[in-house]
Amino acid sequence: MAENDNRFTLKVITPDRVFYEEQVTMVEFNTIEGEVGIYKEHIPMTMIIAPGILTITQENETKEAALHAGFAEVLQDKVTILAEIIEWPVEIDLKRAEESKERAENRIKEHAPGTDMKRAELSLKRAVARINAINYQ
Repeated sequence: MAENDNRFTLKVITPDRVFYEEQVTMVEFNTIEGEVGIYKEHIPMTMIIAPGILTITQENETKEAALHAGFAEVLQDKVTILAEIIEWPVEIDLKRAEESKERAENRIKEHAPGTDMKRAELSLKRAVARINAINYQ
């Protein structure tokens, strides 16, 4: 069996760039239905992405990025992620992410009239994803 038999193409696209495109052995990310891990020859499907960490595994190397929203198309030999926002840890401002987390937690805790709770919760999840991406480095 050839060494590359277990690899597939992962392509991550944002509105302004091709974020990532390489051969990988596994990819993991959050969906609105829970966390998924994809290997080559996975059953074809589409998924809605939820904020969290995108973990990319290549042979003996793992990379992480903060993935905030988008869609994923899974084919047996390719995964394409259309991401609204995705960031490598070096692109994230930790202080800003911590401040955003604190603001979102306060909005949720206070639950003031007129507060959009779903927006506050999404903001919290995005801030936590950014902080976790930096901490995974």
